[in-house]
Amino acid sequence: MRLLLVIGFLGCCGLLVRGADAGVSFRNDIMPVLTKAGCNLGSCHGAQTGKGRLALSLRGEDPAKDHAELVKTFLKAGDPKRSLMLRKATLQLEHEGGERFTTDSESYQLLSRWISAGAKLAEKEPHLVRLETEPREKVLFAPCTNLSIRATAHFSDGSKREVNRWAIFEPSTLDVEVNEGVVTSLRPGETTVNVRYLGKQAAVRVAFVPERPGFVWNNPPTNNFIDAALREKWQTLRLLPSGLCDDATFVRRAFLDLTGAIPKGSEARAFVEDKTEGKRAKLIDDLLQRPEFADYWTLKWADLLRVEEIVLDRKGVGVFHGWIRESLAANKPLDKFVQEILTAMGSTYQVAPANYYRALRQPDLRAEAVAQVFLGTRLNCAKCHNHPFEHWTIDDYYGFAAVFDGIDYEIKENKRYDKADKKNYIGEQIVKLGDKRKLKHPRNGSLPELRLLGGDHLKMDNQRLKKMGTWLSSHPLFAKVQVNRIWYQLMGRGLVDPVDDFRATNPAVNPELLDALAKDFAKNGFDLRQAIRRICASRAYQLSSRPNRFNRDDDLNFARVVPRRLEAEQLLDSVHLALGALPEFEGYKKPMRAVTVPGIRATYRPRKPTMGDKFLHLFGKPERQTDSDTERINETSLAQVFELTSGGTLNGLLIKSDNTLAGMLKLGDGELVNELYWTLLSREPGAVEYESALRHLDKATKRREAVEDLAWALLNAKEFLLRR
Repeated sequence: MRLLLVIGFLGCCGLLVRGADAGVSFRNDIMPVLTKAGCNLGSCHGAQTGKGRLALSLRGEDPAKDHAELVKTFLKAGDPKRSLMLRKATLQLEHEGGERFTTDSESYQLLSRWISAGAKLAEKEPHLVRLETEPREKVLFAPCTNLSIRATAHFSDGSKREVNRWAIFEPSTLDVEVNEGVVTSLRPGETTVNVRYLGKQAAVRVAFVPERPGFVWNNPPTNNFIDAALREKWQTLRLLPSGLCDDATFVRRAFLDLTGAIPKGSEARAFVEDKTEGKRAKLIDDLLQRPEFADYWTLKWADLLRVEEIVLDRKGVGVFHGWIRESLAANKPLDKFVQEILTAMGSTYQVAPANYYRALRQPDLRAEAVAQVFLGTRLNCAKCHNHPFEHWTIDDYYGFAAVFDGIDYEIKENKRYDKADKKNYIGEQIVKLGDKRKLKHPRNGSLPELRLLGGDHLKMDNQRLKKMGTWLSSHPLFAKVQVNRIWYQLMGRGLVDPVDDFRATNPAVNPELLDALAKDFAKNGFDLRQAIRRICASRAYQLSSRPNRFNRDDDLNFARVVPRRLEAEQLLDSVHLALGALPEFEGYKKPMRAVTVPGIRATYRPRKPTMGDKFLHLFGKPERQTDSDTERINETSLAQVFELTSGGTLNGLLIKSDNTLAGMLKLGDGELVNELYWTLLSREPGAVEYESALRHLDKATKRREAVEDLAWALLNAKEFLLRR
């Protein structure tokens, strides 16, 4: 009778019990208890060197090692009461990690029974093959605020069991809290709940939709498949999109997104006054062919490919930057563009894309960079242990890194200016592909077998990079990552966000749309301009930033445009364009657009940076030391406010005697005010704005200073500083 009660009790807890205490499995029953208690987390005994006298594998990835560690010092087989494992976890002895469970808990009882039975590790037993959740995706409408997730573990012998009691449920936002599979909404919104159990993971996408009194679906029109995919989700979430933006907003938005600066006043006025049907599509086509388009989108790739002077030197930066720009100007397909980068060998002064490997001088760094930039896969966590949020293992990591082993450098000369910085190079280098291997697996010291991520093994021959490049550019993730990056640049947020973090536990906000965009991108030969044209043609791209009461609480589903601050280069170039000048940068003899600066700093010592250099640094231009789109910072700061309101950049341009304002002084007051608004804000002034500006000019004793005041106010207006 007692045995039946025990079996029933343990069965309710989701434990695999075979009818006797000896059947309690360390791998399948005890490891989940340790993980649930947090014993093997990185902040506890799962740290690389462990804590105290106990070192466990991170999140239980190596049960055999953990068993050996526990048996050695932390438990006494057959005697639970004398086992440090239980005495410390229940605070019968001092424990830095605090109380993990109590003596009357399920965790204690199970551990006690296992220890009493001899604390054995079975050689052969069923292993977990997959973890399933029900549901996988759910939309709930107010007043419903709870969802029960059922997690089921499937084992190699065909058995299965519910594991809610011992699984780990981790929500991606603070909008919900989860307790043993029960998701409780704290506020409306969408979240992903990552469910972990014995090294397997599953993601559940949940949306809690608030009450929207008066909501009536208005069936908004669609321009293409982008709008159709978004509209389906809007209807599900009871979101109504904002209306289309006006022409003045659109022309400014398109110029900023495609050329990196605002339009000239004459260009904006001509577009707004044009009554031709289809003028928005025509504008996009025109901007895509301008040299400024290649300039601006070269900047984006230069950020990702580490085009900076410390490692590449100034000549290498110029060569690499020039090649990127030539490729984009010629509309080279992105798959071919990437293949050329990944296979380039030779002189960094003569074979421009060879500079990519010059910046990445170790096989592990090369593997991490290639995976993140081109496949949206962040591998670095798997360098020391199996990835905690993905299926990549430490063996996958070193197998892929081995593909990049054997790349070496012939340094012709090095006239580095910083003798203490071993990463500083000045001089030509020859990037070579050989078979001399240095990379070793940290766990056994062996040379890892070359293997593509989740794919085939490769030989250590001179064709391996070519094979890897072909495999990568045809990988399903390649098209998704690149088109998601384009979407991010145009829409302000990726369908997958962060833009280079693709994993099952970070799903796209609209998977169907991402799939459709990727398919269209590949079908059109990985044509960057065509992908941009497709997105810009959608109504979603052309929506207003003015919210309505049915979309103001949603920033994820693109039912309206969310204003964002101009990037550093956009802002600096727009200010100079509006006032009739070009910024200057140290190391360059002639003034130039900020988006065309090839690197980060042309000279480091002993010269001082110009105001343009300082401005870009202050407003978030990245140092290009990582492989992520997130290195660029577009957040605001108090220092930026001071620079715009009282710094030298704007003031110097405003008082310049031959600037744009000087030409406007020849105009009458009314015409001047109109011209000022078109030049700075790409629109005509409203009635109140117009009258207010006229009064200011009429009262002024010094007309030039009054015009400078008006221009200063408009340059500091949110309408100028934000991309709307």
